[in-house]
Amino acid sequence: MTIQIGNAPCSWGVEFADDARNPTWQSVLKDNADAGYKGIELGPVGFMPEDPSILGDALAQNELSLIGGVIFRPFHDVNAWDDVKDASVRTCQALKAHGAEHLVIIDSISPRRAPTAGRADEAVQMDQAEWVGFRDRIAEIAKMGSEEYGLTVGIHAHAGGFLDFEPELERLLSEVDEKILKICFDTGHHSYAGFDPVAFMERHIDRISYMHFKDIDPAVKADVVKNRTDFYDACGQRIFCKLGQGDVDFPAVHKILRDNDFSGWCTVEQDIDPTLENDPVGDARDNRAYLASIGFSEEA
Repeated sequence: MTIQIGNAPCSWGVEFADDARNPTWQSVLKDNADAGYKGIELGPVGFMPEDPSILGDALAQNELSLIGGVIFRPFHDVNAWDDVKDASVRTCQALKAHGAEHLVIIDSISPRRAPTAGRADEAVQMDQAEWVGFRDRIAEIAKMGSEEYGLTVGIHAHAGGFLDFEPELERLLSEVDEKILKICFDTGHHSYAGFDPVAFMERHIDRISYMHFKDIDPAVKADVVKNRTDFYDACGQRIFCKLGQGDVDFPAVHKILRDNDFSGWCTVEQDIDPTLENDPVGDARDNRAYLASIGFSEEA
């Protein structure tokens, strides 16, 4: 297998393009390169320049490849569909302009689901009609990304959304054609939801096209689930720790990828609260060093 390791702007606290607390996009690119990575995700559309010449020059200057980009929008809200489509088109255009491969779809946090992140038995469920609309909106963007832009589209489960828990993710996978929708598998969010990421990978490795490497502090997870803590407040409690310091079994993750000859990009994500004192460059270096120590070099 040939695996390349990248990072993402969320590791610098960038969750929303218009957040005044964001570092500059230029500094994120430089920091990412300085930490030893050869690739980076786009971040929320609008954070990095949408003019291909500007971003292209900056990527080249930092010797970085653009890996992919995430559509983090409320697919669960039919009234937000225009915004979802706009963000999707803009993201696809940016990825295509820079030769990126991966489009990642995430249903963003819903007020109806946020209090039950990590509590699958208590979470409110969509009725059949709502589910069908939700599923079809995801399928429409997946079809656009794969067929119109030639991207590999992956669905990504996320705490506090309507694709938080394993049964919901597996239901969606069973109802949307694998030709247009694969899996971007996030190890940390799967653990946050209360499920075993390694067991899921073993069952679905043939459909996993892209990986997000995220670890999770089990003590913080237990506390935020018990107290129904908001996702971003959980980030403020440092629920996402450095790789190898949480409950995700990364050596087992490496073995599954190796045994199945997985090739392509795997992206580190360590979401942080930008209001805290953080060391994203140091964390990024440590995360890269940890992955190398368990066999994730750029060659194997």
